[in-house]
Amino acid sequence: MKSTWMPSLGELDLPVASPSVSHRRVPNRPEPLYPPGRMTTNGAPPASGPIRFTAGAEHAGQRVDRFIAEAMGTMSRSRVKTLIDESRLRSDIGTVTQPAEPVRAGAIYTLDVPPPIPATPGAQVIPLTILYEDSDLIVLDKPAGLVVHPAPGNLDGTLVNALLAHCGPGFTGIGAERRPGIVHRLDKDTSGVMVVAKTQLANDVLTTAFAARDLDRAYVALCWGLPNPMTGEIEGAIGRDKQDRKRMAIVGHGGKAALTRYRTTRAWGTSLALLECRLATGRTHQIRVHLSASGHPVVGDPVYIRRVPAAAKTVGQPLRGRLLDFPRQALHAAILGFAHPRTGKPMSFSAAVPADMATLIRDIDTNMAGT
Repeated sequence: MKSTWMPSLGELDLPVASPSVSHRRVPNRPEPLYPPGRMTTNGAPPASGPIRFTAGAEHAGQRVDRFIAEAMGTMSRSRVKTLIDESRLRSDIGTVTQPAEPVRAGAIYTLDVPPPIPATPGAQVIPLTILYEDSDLIVLDKPAGLVVHPAPGNLDGTLVNALLAHCGPGFTGIGAERRPGIVHRLDKDTSGVMVVAKTQLANDVLTTAFAARDLDRAYVALCWGLPNPMTGEIEGAIGRDKQDRKRMAIVGHGGKAALTRYRTTRAWGTSLALLECRLATGRTHQIRVHLSASGHPVVGDPVYIRRVPAAAKTVGQPLRGRLLDFPRQALHAAILGFAHPRTGKPMSFSAAVPADMATLIRDIDTNMAGT
């Protein structure tokens, strides 16, 4: 991490707030092995469920994603790669983690195809904390645990379902069909300020602003240890972790450039620190990846903490246990500023850290006073 000056938004309050792929046919296409009753009447693969394939000698050495796509005949290679990233492809020796893994002759592969996502999500009445709303947009404080849009494993109960109920039929069709109005996302267990477009104009203007980083965003992160220097930046291209496709990582090749600026706003000795983080880029899991790679993972992060952090050993019980058992990443989108898509007027919104993070910080204060 290198030191750099970063403009401050002031101390953050801690009150409790209420590529397209062609389907090339090959002469020796492997035959899928469907369980009894799994073949459709027209001979096409079933829409979902486990589908097995046996590789012949002629397929040895071929990329496994290409092999599966050609065996299916109805699924693009990019879709197969996505399913591999979701750990949905297994071989007779274990889960396949790399799309480029070479096929073994005689190997049996099982692809777990999830049920298709409805083209149009349904409306569901889910309470929302709305910070601002007009005819073009909604700004809200997303709670931790709420998925932004439907996806395999979360087909409903999402922010999009709630917005469809709140906004009515006119909301459908703004931007992408399955994720109307969504111009940016927060991870399921990251809380904080989000803006959603209600018109196509707002969708287009805000999408461009997020792509160009022409806005102001600040996050609060509670991390293990004390960054050195206390104000600085972390730079490193981010791509899929080659060992675990569900994780992101700083990579030497094939990643996307990423830069996170941070400022320490509070510290408890060298055990814990509260950071204000700003994104110069917007990559998947960026803050979580950068802080973890720097040796200061976000407290409670279920993906990027694989062992007990060294800094945890400097914290006494029972606080250490509460920190290690915190059920989500202690990361909160505290501030979002942008120009109104229709009027151009500067707008800025903030949300205090939610009750679970605020309580944890008070526990740290109580147990580590004077450190």
